[in-house]
Parts: sequence; structure tokens; C-alpha cells
Amino acid sequence: MSLLGIIASQNYPRTFTVDFLVIAGGGGGGDGVNSPDIRAGGGGGAGGYRNSSGTSGANSSAETAISASAGTNYTVTVGAGGAFGGSGAKGSNGSNSVFSTITSTGGGGGGSGTGGSRNGNTGGSGGGGGSDDGVGGNGTTNQGLGGGGVASQKGGGGGGAGVAGGTASGAGGGKGGNGLSSDITGSSVTRGGGGGGAAVDFVGAAGTGGGGTGANPTTDGTAGTANTGGGGGGGFRDASPTVPGAGGSGVVILRYPDTKTITIGGGLTGTESAASGGYKRATITAGTGNVSWA
Repeated sequence: MSLLGIIASQNYPRTFTVDFLVIAGGGGGGDGVNSPDIRAGGGGGAGGYRNSSGTSGANSSAETAISASAGTNYTVTVGAGGAFGGSGAKGSNGSNSVFSTITSTGGGGGGSGTGGSRNGNTGGSGGGGGSDDGVGGNGTTNQGLGGGGVASQKGGGGGGAGVAGGTASGAGGGKGGNGLSSDITGSSVTRGGGGGGAAVDFVGAAGTGGGGTGANPTTDGTAGTANTGGGGGGGFRDASPTVPGAGGSGVVILRYPDTKTITIGGGLTGTESAASGGYKRATITAGTGNVSWA
């Protein structure tokens, strides 16, 4: 190798470390029924939360960062949020998000008020149970926590990245589990909250970090916030049905040395930040495609 080549390889190594925050789409809220009696839907679970720069999902240790090479393509997918349940139906799971070898699992859909589909789905975080006898779905190891159970005419809260979904009680629908904060972008932001369960009276509150609020007889459930992986709020049905909320889409955030510049390929929507503190960050908010660095 020439002297210039040796100097270049020392100043601009081809292999470098990429930290990541990969969050999948949140699960949709489940819907209630009004016949033969009134039952409420559970909140959707948050999308799986995988983080190499701080606490990872289910309050687990930070994961190992990716060792990347300049000029190599790495797959990225940002998972969509799950659809909310139709009339009396369970919510759909969110879609997975991917960066290289890291896959975050979509959040579990909330259980419905219909017999046979009252249990919340397993997912990155589990969906809340639908009343009157549903149970919360399980979360995925090191990605999120389980959904909450039910009480009479009240749905359980969807699980969050940092706190399990709340169990419904006489005080109302189960609260969505709270998410986790990360400072990978340079400031602390909380994402990965679960959706609240629906109720005849007091609705389940949204989990901190983008979860949706549950419905009651006069107010629809709200959707999980886009690019947080928040779960959707559960739905309620009586004479004037109110609908659940859909899950929020996921996000992929990458942090790497400021000597590198990312190319975000076709099919992806994203931006690269200015250099700060020795790093640049890419925030990818939708799509499937490849990224590479020079």
C-alpha cells in the first residue's frame, strides 16, 4: 500500500460502529361488543424496542452495536402500525422493523369483546385483554412487556417497552404500559408506550411514549403516535359504538461517527442530522430499502 493509502486508512477506517434504536409498529386496539351484553376492547401493545445506546426493551441491558463497513448495503425496514379491530374484532399486530441483523417484533393487537378472541396478542409488547374474561398477551424477551387483564366491561392496557400494561379495575380501563427513553438523537425522548383499555366509564390512559387512549361510549380510542411504536387504544360498543385506535408506526434511528455520511436508498424516507458531539444521526421513518456509508 502507498504512503497515502496508509494515511487514508488510518484517518478514515472502513469499519466503524453504528448504534441503533429499532422500534417496530405498535399493535391496534381491540373492539368491544354490545350483544348479548356490553364488553370493551383491550389496548394494543407497543412495538418491540431494541436499543444499543441505553436501556433496551423490558428494561434489559443495551445491545451490542453493529460493526459496519463503508460501501456495504444494510437492510432497513420501518414497520407500520397494526390496524384497529373492526366491529367486535381483535386488533392486528404491528409490523416488524429491521436494521441489518436486528429485528424488532410488531406490537400485539388488543383483545376484543368477542368470545374466542378476547385474549391480547403476543408481540413486541403484548396486547391488553378484552372484557369480560380476556388475558393480556405476552411481550418478547428483551423487547417489551405483557398486556394487562380485564374487569367487568373494562379492557386491559397494552404492554409498553418499560412497564407492563395495567389491569382494568373499578377505577376504569387498564392504563397502557409506559415506554422507555433514549438519548440516541442527542436529547432524551420516550417511545414505545402501550394503548389504554376501553371502559364503560373511565377509559384507560395512554402509556407514556406514544400510546393511544382507550374509548368509552362517547369518545373514540386514539391511535398510537407515528414513529414511536405506540399501541392503539381499545374500543367500546354500546348503542352508539366508538372505535379503537390503530397502532403507531415504528422508527429506525442510527448513530455513527461524524466522519461518515449515510446514503438512504430508494424506498426509504429519512434524514441525516448535522454533526454534533462527534456523531451524525439518521432517522428513518418509513419504507423498506438499503442504507450505506462513505
